[in-house]
Amino acid sequence: MKRFFLLIFCAAALLGCRAKNDCAPVSLIFDTDLGNDIDDAIAMDLLYKYADAGKIRILAEGISKDGLAPAEYMDILNNWYGYPEIPMGIVVGGADCETDAVNYAKAVNAMADPYGNPLFGRTPGMDYSSLPQSHMLYRKILAGCDDASVTFVTVGFSTNLARLLDTPADVFSHLSGRELVARKVRLLVMMAGSFDGSLSSEYNVLKDIPSAQKVVSEWPGEIVFAPFELGIQVCYPASSIENDFSGCGEHPVVEAYKAYLPMPYDRPCWDPAALVYAVEGDAWFGVSPYGRISISDSGETVLDTSDGGNHRYITVDNEQAGALTSHIVSMMTGR
Repeated sequence: MKRFFLLIFCAAALLGCRAKNDCAPVSLIFDTDLGNDIDDAIAMDLLYKYADAGKIRILAEGISKDGLAPAEYMDILNNWYGYPEIPMGIVVGGADCETDAVNYAKAVNAMADPYGNPLFGRTPGMDYSSLPQSHMLYRKILAGCDDASVTFVTVGFSTNLARLLDTPADVFSHLSGRELVARKVRLLVMMAGSFDGSLSSEYNVLKDIPSAQKVVSEWPGEIVFAPFELGIQVCYPASSIENDFSGCGEHPVVEAYKAYLPMPYDRPCWDPAALVYAVEGDAWFGVSPYGRISISDSGETVLDTSDGGNHRYITVDNEQAGALTSHIVSMMTGR
């Protein structure tokens, strides 16, 4: 009799787990302009922490920032966190952003120990210039995935996703890029846009407006925006960088944080917030009604809820912002 009730309990738990979709790890592709703003590096830290916890399976990491320094820094992170096997992609002919901010990727890549050896390990023999272009890597990965199984998170420019939509059928799949996305992707989360009137155009949109317009108008599935005004309310504290990592040796995200701007400074967590939503859903956020988001030729983002649609954006109030900040710090520091 005890065994019977145990079987009933397990079956009920399994059904509940499936209903909530919270047991199987999220299959996730992460697209980033790593090296532009330090919040990308913080988001990468959370990416590995989610993988460590079994909450996600990282299918691929793609870069939307030109140059090879971001790929080298991503390789450093993959190795330091214990995920050297993650497929990586680069962008060729992407948006011009090299002089937009201090490139902390280059700073960390150049760090050496007292003997002149690289401070952080890389994958031996890796030629970053030979990495596949991100949109073609995504195409290959999607072709091997189950239907409606993949979550895309893009926290940089829309270049790679726009190019993915335009890819034709090839040896990986008889489907076009748009057809692959329609079949394989369950959700796209974008750190992009602004909906409270605080900005006329947000940076990730502004750097490649045509690609952002294409993705938003042609993506054949649900899109959730994590906008500028959300991230500005959730700031990673300098006090954590200064006090919480003293006993862990050289840390490639902490060193990047220190290199990005003169310390001490608190930095908005635009990109980490987008990743948290992609993995954990609505728990930390408010959500707008569904509608259709459009992007003007000047980069303005507008949500129209009058005629249905599968776009929406997330928000935080003061209480949620404080809780989300604590959550991100707790994840990064391992508390």
